[in-house]
Amino acid sequence: MLADTAEKIKRMEIRGAGRIARAAVQALDDHSASLGTPDLQDYLALMNEAAGLLLETRPTAVSLPNAIRSVMAAFREQYPGVEQAKSAFRERCRAFITASEQAVQRIGEIGARHIRNNDTLLTHCNSEAALACILEAKRQGKEISVFATEVRPRNQGHLTIRTLDKAGIPTSFIVDSAARYFMDEVDLVVVGADAVSVNGAVVNKIGTSQIALAAREARTRVMVAAETYKFAPRTILGEYIEIEERDPGEVLSPAIFSQLPHVRVRNPAFDVTPADYVDLIVTEAGAIPPQMAYIIIRDVLGWDIGEYSGGFG
Repeated sequence: MLADTAEKIKRMEIRGAGRIARAAVQALDDHSASLGTPDLQDYLALMNEAAGLLLETRPTAVSLPNAIRSVMAAFREQYPGVEQAKSAFRERCRAFITASEQAVQRIGEIGARHIRNNDTLLTHCNSEAALACILEAKRQGKEISVFATEVRPRNQGHLTIRTLDKAGIPTSFIVDSAARYFMDEVDLVVVGADAVSVNGAVVNKIGTSQIALAAREARTRVMVAAETYKFAPRTILGEYIEIEERDPGEVLSPAIFSQLPHVRVRNPAFDVTPADYVDLIVTEAGAIPPQMAYIIIRDVLGWDIGEYSGGFG
């Protein structure tokens, strides 16, 4: 089960930073329950190994190490035996999943306040948090329409337009490179985030930074929706968020690629949008300008938090 979840995250069958975090935590909870060893130290070692396997799947999604760190912190306590450790771990996992789901709902409520009646929106990728803002605005009775990008090469935009269509929201489906062409018709860009750094820079699906640049040129507002566990504490220390480069086969079929010996395919999954191109970051703790991202890291996550790197218990 754990290995299956890890592979699905790696292959992007499970996608979206929040969904990845919850899936990883659920997989760890199930793995914990399945372990039959009566020895506490053996159990802790096996759990550390399982956490390490999940951590290797997606290097850019800060939500993954932050989520794993959050639940693995249960093992900092001392327990008389395996069953007590399992019980405490399960309680922590369930609390994280519930809080994650509630965070998306709260972000939707806060984000919808910044969507006006008759606004035309543009969204990129298939962000659960960004869609929550749009869907809540629709639920409140606001008349809105949306431009949704295709999101090459994995075409997550196909998932987005299905969600928007089901909600009865008029949607224009466009190729990624058409974002600037239509930007003058857009009142607000609404996107999610896979990570937010201490200086407010946003890591999100490749193409986000170009959209934000086009929005800045057109004086169109940009709103990012992100749960607090997507903020990256280690960027306080000057560490960079690793940008994942994926299989060239997602862009160009191996059959064609093999016939082009002088061609190299580059396939970064994410890019970095500078804080200056973002007007607002909406979290479950409230809406902040990107320059105040450090407040989330300080007050919600804690200055001393480092992403989990193994070795609890």
